Amino acid sequence: MPSTRIDVRKTYKLYIGGQFPRSESGRSYVVNDAKGRLLANAAQASRKDARDAVQAARKAFPGWSGRTAYNRGQVVYRIAEVLEGRREQFEAELRASEGVTAVKARTYVDAAIDRLVWYAGWADKITQVVGNANPVAGPFFNLSTPEPSGVVAVVAPRGPLLGLVSVVAPLIITGNTVVVIASEAHPLTAITLGEVMATSDLPGGVVNVLTGSVSEIAPWLASHMDVNGIDLTGVDDDALARDLEVAAADNLKRVRRPAPGTDWLAEPDLDRMTAFLETKTVWHPIGV
Repeated sequence: MPSTRIDVRKTYKLYIGGQFPRSESGRSYVVNDAKGRLLANAAQASRKDARDAVQAARKAFPGWSGRTAYNRGQVVYRIAEVLEGRREQFEAELRASEGVTAVKARTYVDAAIDRLVWYAGWADKITQVVGNANPVAGPFFNLSTPEPSGVVAVVAPRGPLLGLVSVVAPLIITGNTVVVIASEAHPLTAITLGEVMATSDLPGGVVNVLTGSVSEIAPWLASHMDVNGIDLTGVDDDALARDLEVAAADNLKRVRRPAPGTDWLAEPDLDRMTAFLETKTVWHPIGV
């Protein structure tokens, strides 16, 4: 046995349909640490990868949205449990990629875990809060209940863990499936989070993570006719955001474009859970 060995450097791949494929284009890009040194190579997703991710999300949607809200909450809570068990890896990645202190990295990881638990708790409560029993002029029950929109594309903010968890968890807890473009500058924690999800009872395809150029991938998702909504939280370029809004209008996608400057450490409101919900109204005769 040789006395020295060569480290096995991790190659960060995509997360699509519960698998970790390389980009079909064969491309990758360099991810540097906070001091500009090589940290890793990450897959650079292409248009074909985006289409594959949408296909996986669509395939997963009936099963995931058909689960009980209680069960979806259990699965998201399980993600928090597994993330807790790998907290040291996430803290190390945050310190390396963003150059934050150990204390701040621990704060972000704690907040990401707590955020998952917070949304897990809302899973079987959001319907009571935003649903309604409507008075009508006839012998009928008239009930309004929220339902997921379908496949939602998300451009994640720069906050590589807490920001990502904060935009993905409210979507899946309400039954949507997601294709998320990770932070272009800090993609590594997004793929590590994919590894957590892959071992957390989350069905393949519910969350799909793409890494690479936002300006290259997002337009394909915005114009994709099988994507029902798009969240532009991580789009900093106003011109690109406007182009994405125009592309999304072709099939009447729901578009969320919040004002910049979100404090991810602050407790969120319900808006992120309701932004991609539809309302179904059901009539039922009284006494039947």
